[in-house]
Amino acid sequence: MTRAELVVGVGARHGVAAEEVLGLIRRTLAEAGAAAADVVALATLDTRADEPGITGAAARLGVPVRSYPAKALAQVRVPHPSAVSLTAVATGSVAEAAALMDGGELLVPKRKSGSATCAVARRGTVDVTRASTNGAEPFTMAAMLPPTKHTENAGPDLRHHGDAEVRGLDLIDLAVNVRTGTPPEWLRRRIVTSLASLAAYPDGRSARAAVAGRHGLPEERVLLTAGAAEAFVLIARALPVSRPVVVHPQFTEPEAALRAAGHEVGRVLLSPEDGFRLDPAAVPEDADLVVVGNPTNPTSVLHPAGVLERLARPGRTLVVDEAFMDAVPGEREALCARQDVPGLVVLRSLTKTWGLAGLRVGYVLADPATVGLLQEAQPLWPVSSPALAAAEACMEPRALVEAADAADRTAVDRAHLLAGLAEFSEVRVVEPAAGPFVLLRLERADEVRELLRSRGFAARRGDTFPGLGGEWLRIAVRDRVTTNRFLQALDLALQGLPRRAVG
Repeated sequence: MTRAELVVGVGARHGVAAEEVLGLIRRTLAEAGAAAADVVALATLDTRADEPGITGAAARLGVPVRSYPAKALAQVRVPHPSAVSLTAVATGSVAEAAALMDGGELLVPKRKSGSATCAVARRGTVDVTRASTNGAEPFTMAAMLPPTKHTENAGPDLRHHGDAEVRGLDLIDLAVNVRTGTPPEWLRRRIVTSLASLAAYPDGRSARAAVAGRHGLPEERVLLTAGAAEAFVLIARALPVSRPVVVHPQFTEPEAALRAAGHEVGRVLLSPEDGFRLDPAAVPEDADLVVVGNPTNPTSVLHPAGVLERLARPGRTLVVDEAFMDAVPGEREALCARQDVPGLVVLRSLTKTWGLAGLRVGYVLADPATVGLLQEAQPLWPVSSPALAAAEACMEPRALVEAADAADRTAVDRAHLLAGLAEFSEVRVVEPAAGPFVLLRLERADEVRELLRSRGFAARRGDTFPGLGGEWLRIAVRDRVTTNRFLQALDLALQGLPRRAVG
């Protein structure tokens, strides 16, 4: 008999404790004669997906949280509907419907605690030789959905990026984290000069040597890529991985790449109550690939290098995305030059500081064996000659000094932005912030974002990041003049929110 794959559906009230949810799940699994190791996901209503009690239980179990809108759950007929649930969300039982959204058989119907409900379903093919406890046919997804209805798996849009907020629109861009006024003129000239060699195939040896020299590493530990995005795809496709885990909230492309490569991805969801700080113990012991950003997009949290080192161990690949590390003064907490951390893979990008999003250039720093596996998965000449010229130029001493100065200016500009946001009682900011952006929380953030757009400012929505919801916005750090204009627009947007009916 093959190992079961179980989905646990969870319904919960706001404020439920993770211990209560986890205890209910474990009691329900015991009733089913199942083990926690067989659980592949928790499933719930999308408006509960960020509830700390649910995300905390999922983190303890080492599984992702899958969320579905009420409209999708309402299509599922459940064996034990509740009038209260039907009235609240038009769904007979959130726990039972969510458990069955992946298909399969309901093993244990809804069970309750004081503030939570859960149900357990076995995913995929049902073993028809297994008798149910009452001799009836198994209660399956196929029996519950209308015969012509197809329900899509819902959740955050992992392919949504900040550029979608401004594409084709005349807005002041606070949604994308590329430094304004870039690329500088001297870098433009180097790129233009490289165009004279376009008839020749790209030769990355000089740029590779420059990157290695900049970080004090042997050249065999460097792989040039068409931006960090290509590196995530290479990691997903080329490395032998069976239990990948992504620490969220963070840049969504790593998980998207892993899922596109056919991996079942676990999530460790950090909590706003803890300031999105990482506890290495939250990462499952059996994870053989762990991805974390530092400083993390979108939270702007800078994790101590010592904390990240505790994630490393033989047999595990630890991917640290340092795309924004050069925006941190002194690049404190960087791991890019380390050769003593087992399984460490560090990604860097030239997109943000140098304004090269359209050129696509970044690099991987890892042990030679890992670099070799990733390089074998690359197409020939993956990085263009202009991108190679830019990479080499950005490793020169003059460029490093300019980048350091830019990081210092960003820190000053960020402090000005944070001081302005502190004047709004409606706004809560994740602090201390270390990146060229800040994450803030406010009620009706989706409405505020639209009002900001009407006043000429694009902000990054937060609900496409796993672990966040519709009450979050990410704001890029800009110069003082732009920030002051934004703060004025935010004030007017908050004043302009339409009143909601009471009762």
